[in-house]
Amino acid sequence: MSLGRDIDHWGTNPGDAIDAALQAIETALQELLASDPTYWRTEQKKDLLERLEKLQAMQAALKLRVLASAGDIAEETGAKDASGWMRTELLIDRGVARSQLKLAAVVAKYDLVVAKYDLVAAGLADGVVSQDKAQVVTQALDAIATDPAVSAEDLVLAEKLLLEHATELTANQLKIAGRRILAKIDPERFEAAEAQALQREEERAARRTFFSSRDNGDGTIDLHARVSRAVGMRLRTILDSLAQPRKLTVENRGRKAPYDRLLGQAFARVIETYDVDQLPRHGGHGTTVFITMSIDQLRADLGTAALGFDGEQISAAEARKLACNANLIPVVLGTDSEILDLGRTARLAYPVQHRALRLRDKGCQAEDCDALAAWTEAHHLKPWSEGGRTNLANMVLLCPSDHRRIHDADYTYERLPDGRIRFTRGARTG
Repeated sequence: MSLGRDIDHWGTNPGDAIDAALQAIETALQELLASDPTYWRTEQKKDLLERLEKLQAMQAALKLRVLASAGDIAEETGAKDASGWMRTELLIDRGVARSQLKLAAVVAKYDLVVAKYDLVAAGLADGVVSQDKAQVVTQALDAIATDPAVSAEDLVLAEKLLLEHATELTANQLKIAGRRILAKIDPERFEAAEAQALQREEERAARRTFFSSRDNGDGTIDLHARVSRAVGMRLRTILDSLAQPRKLTVENRGRKAPYDRLLGQAFARVIETYDVDQLPRHGGHGTTVFITMSIDQLRADLGTAALGFDGEQISAAEARKLACNANLIPVVLGTDSEILDLGRTARLAYPVQHRALRLRDKGCQAEDCDALAAWTEAHHLKPWSEGGRTNLANMVLLCPSDHRRIHDADYTYERLPDGRIRFTRGARTG
């Protein structure tokens, strides 16, 4: 449908054709919404989703064209630009509205205006480039244009290459490609510039790095951090490698767990098993965490312990679990607070012992678990706190989940003839 013949370019109001076209769109959408996708064929669902992506891009192109010519809206409302009206009438956050106006200024394409980035504008109008990808491409091109070594021909070629990438990459992947596009245009001329840009980016990342924590008062602490992309990707790779076996184990048991929870547990696993020999030494001694508790609390199923020297409380069960595989020294106090036991040197399984346990046990020894040996921890069958020896006869491998379970007072367990551990739900007695 062509609307051009029905619009009065010299008047103040467009013709009825725009309203008719919008009503047709609204009617079509209402008809689709009235249908239940549950009964659609798979191919119909796939086709709809693909076409909706294209329609959203075309809708964005139309909206951006209107925003580019929305100066009269600002004049009528007395706002600096149309973002003020969008905030008041459409309840769009001002930052989002201004971002849309900025994009409209460089991709708007209609009768009397030529878009700054004409190929991006055409991609939007054809429905092959989404609005978020158009935003990424234009930001990349704006950054490239500030390079004095870049010619107009370089900029046009960069726009063309990025739009080709836009049909193959996600918006985040496209952002990365945008920072390296000059090296693809002319490697000899721009390789050094790219290296310098990456170095500046890494330096900025280092300056913006931070870590903060907040105690929620409910046994949890929220962590907030910003690190460089390289560090973030390494951390995510480590966490994924730890979370995937847990995911498979949970699914094999017929259960599901949110993946973000599994990643959180994997992060805790990294902290719990960190090689403390890598920590700095203070006063000639390695960094160590002390757990202070009474002898009665240590032996009881219920009780509390003080973690560190500032009195932060954890359960006795958690203290016993941590003592299995963390660099923690239990400080056991008598009734008069005298130190009865300041730890023992042979508390943790030596690396050679852990390798032997892997060869012997093959994996987690819980009866209903198939976690691989690489993801397990050494557990003392007779607790180290009760005089249990750190030797192969007194240790088994358990995955972190079952290691928590064996220290949980709500479970009882028995050692089967084949060495496996059978758990039973029920509070321990005695």
